[in-house]
Amino acid sequence: MVKVTIRDDVREFENGISAYEIAKSISDGLARVACVCKIDGEVKDLRTAIDKDCALEILTFDDDDGKRTYRHTASHILAQAVKRLFPEAKLAIGPAIENGFYYDFDVEKPFTPDDLEKIEAEMKKIIKENLPLERFEMTPAEAIKYYEDLGEIYKVELVREHADKGENISFYKQGEFTELCAGPHLGSTGKVKAFKLTSATGAYWRGNEKNKMLQRIYATAFTKKEDLEAYLEAIEEAKKRDHRKLGRELGLYVLRDEAPGMPFFLPNGMILRNTLIDYWHQVHKKWDYLEISTPQIMKRSLWETSGHWEHYHDDMFTTVIEDEDFAIKPMNCPGSILVYDLEPHSYKELPLRYGELGRVHRNELSGALHGLFRVRCFTQDDAHILLAPEQITDEVVRIAQLFDEVYGLFGLPYEIELSTMPEDHIGSEEDWEIATNALANAITSVGKTYIVNEGDGAFYGPKLDFHIKDSLGRTWQCGTIQLDYQLPGRFNLEYTGSDGEKHTPVMIHRVVFGSVERFLGVITEHFAGAFPLWLSPEQVRILPIADRHHDAAAEINSKLDAAGIRGTVDTRSEKTGYKIREAVMKKIPYIIVLGDKDIENGTVSVRRRGEEQSAAMTLDEFIAMAKADIDSKKIW
Repeated sequence: MVKVTIRDDVREFENGISAYEIAKSISDGLARVACVCKIDGEVKDLRTAIDKDCALEILTFDDDDGKRTYRHTASHILAQAVKRLFPEAKLAIGPAIENGFYYDFDVEKPFTPDDLEKIEAEMKKIIKENLPLERFEMTPAEAIKYYEDLGEIYKVELVREHADKGENISFYKQGEFTELCAGPHLGSTGKVKAFKLTSATGAYWRGNEKNKMLQRIYATAFTKKEDLEAYLEAIEEAKKRDHRKLGRELGLYVLRDEAPGMPFFLPNGMILRNTLIDYWHQVHKKWDYLEISTPQIMKRSLWETSGHWEHYHDDMFTTVIEDEDFAIKPMNCPGSILVYDLEPHSYKELPLRYGELGRVHRNELSGALHGLFRVRCFTQDDAHILLAPEQITDEVVRIAQLFDEVYGLFGLPYEIELSTMPEDHIGSEEDWEIATNALANAITSVGKTYIVNEGDGAFYGPKLDFHIKDSLGRTWQCGTIQLDYQLPGRFNLEYTGSDGEKHTPVMIHRVVFGSVERFLGVITEHFAGAFPLWLSPEQVRILPIADRHHDAAAEINSKLDAAGIRGTVDTRSEKTGYKIREAVMKKIPYIIVLGDKDIENGTVSVRRRGEEQSAAMTLDEFIAMAKADIDSKKIW
């Protein structure tokens, strides 16, 4: 007999019983929805035999590991269907990813929409066949020969990488299809209920542009058809909100091949950008930050001292000036350090908070570039805070309060992730432990929770990442608080303590938007381009009905401008209905239609975004109403 602990309940079972049989003993319903299990914290197939005392968790699609297992099995079904329809296709990899899965294939011609329909139909056949997934092993030599005989060159490469370990290689078989895979998997193909192939695109083997371009099929899978349909509807909504599409339609920003990954901001985009930056200035003045600006290009020796030349060199743009190496800054922190080092400091001055809207450049791979979300040139809304170790908790709490203020204004809830020491790091493990505990204790002291992201800290220190959630429920990593015990010491920074002795300060690296560009992309999609009045590049559009109303419209616009309200007058010889529809499409917050009756009555007809009917009011009443919305930065 074995003793199995399930949610603090210890039960005895026959030795060799499977996790699936245990689930079935609890309830038939649980067995039906179970995807995978955890045995002493390790994810395993449900068919795994229990041969010793252990803790057991039965995981369903509601659990992250359950979702991954379910979708990974669906990726095997996809690969099997492709091999049935395109026997010459070479298999690469097919992992589960957030919200779905993909599989990479080497094929002669790119997959077409018609191909995807045929593949979907074949997948449905495989699911209906309800093929069991059976795990077995081969020695590395057997596995290499097996794939060489099939001509599966990518699988051979993967097997060879594991051959040096001397361990057997794990495979899964379903019907005629066999796949190199560590698992775990569902019990059979019939367990997959609802899926959809969403797109096909090119992808370099292993993400390296020097390798061959493969064809990647993206897909998703759910246990219920209605959940799949809801997800696909959300995807369609996300397409409508795509900031690249809206950026062009609303005249905000574009990207061109002449400058890959470097956005061009158009007039409306500059108004939006500058309004956001004006708000940044207001917030940082309120929270006692001193604004600075540091050079774009600095000497190699600086980046060697900071550690960036060694740890970040591949992502830096470099140049040579008068036979000396320079780098365009990928980060602002060394510049802030040089500012601090200009003069001696006392403990009475600390914390010193330097804020900088610094333009940085990073040499991102072309395949990773994506609109404003991943660019090569962007403005970081940075702050670098020099402080004494005993001030860390209070300062992190203070920063979290600033984040609450900013994210709350945009209606963006967030989750916090604590990232710990990576393998490629500077500084002792003892320093890292002190810094990590300091961040954890500070954020929990104000009642906030976090999840741990092991090994993903910056090379100089641990960090708290703030993942904001938009109106579609998608998460974006924007804000971060990084605690750094290393750079101040590398630059020999000092302050005089209350004891009269010299001490090394601690440094906090902190951004709230993350980057101005990325945050603009996020809020464009969050608001679907319908920005709050205070942010809208064009706040009011005035539509004179006839030529005789143009002068009155211009006068109204002058009064709006004097009140600090951004308006335009549409004097084109188009029908008023057409001009209203266009203004609605441009997501203008307010439309004023001006005709004879309005001029006679001394009123304006105001139509608010999202409403069908207009309301008559005096211009002064409208200005007061709009100003109240702008001043309060109200979201509607």
